[in-house]
Amino acid sequence: MTTTVRAPRNATSVPIHAPLADRWSPRGFDADYVVSEEDLKALGEAARWAPSASNLQPTRFIVAARGTETFDKILSALMDFNQAWTPRASLLIVAVAELERDGKRLRWAEYDLGQAVAHLSVEAQSRGLHVRQMGGFHVDALRETFDLGPALEPVSVVAVGKAAAGDDLPESIRQRDAAPRTRRALDELTIVRDA
Repeated sequence: MTTTVRAPRNATSVPIHAPLADRWSPRGFDADYVVSEEDLKALGEAARWAPSASNLQPTRFIVAARGTETFDKILSALMDFNQAWTPRASLLIVAVAELERDGKRLRWAEYDLGQAVAHLSVEAQSRGLHVRQMGGFHVDALRETFDLGPALEPVSVVAVGKAAAGDDLPESIRQRDAAPRTRRALDELTIVRDA
């Protein structure tokens, strides 16, 4: 049986909403956990209600549950390091930005997609799930596998599931998951502040 783990909550400089303060991105997932249909729909709803420029909603997802052919296709497009831990995730989701519609470039598509994934992540955290976003994948492999035309850009792959110790994962991965969460100081985020 896999032991559930939880990263220690870092002290924020001011109190913030718990799902934001508690959010972390593990690589160790419970290989037996199945995301419920209700939770899956809630993640989609959270992403659907994210803001988007001119309400164009240029967000698309390829969603696959562990044990399905689509999951295996996404897994095969990941880089080796990510292939070492993602088979335990309950879901793999390819986050795709619609870059063009009706011959017009959607300038903010990737930004809007990022907001949708952020909303999905916070909803997941509020439901006791964890999300890890990845850039380590072969874009052309996903594009070819899922027949994505030039207007659709795979931007990230998102693993979703319940965090677990992952005692059988390589030591380097376990050490990364156990490392303290760190962030730059709040005042380092501001370029100019006049308030």
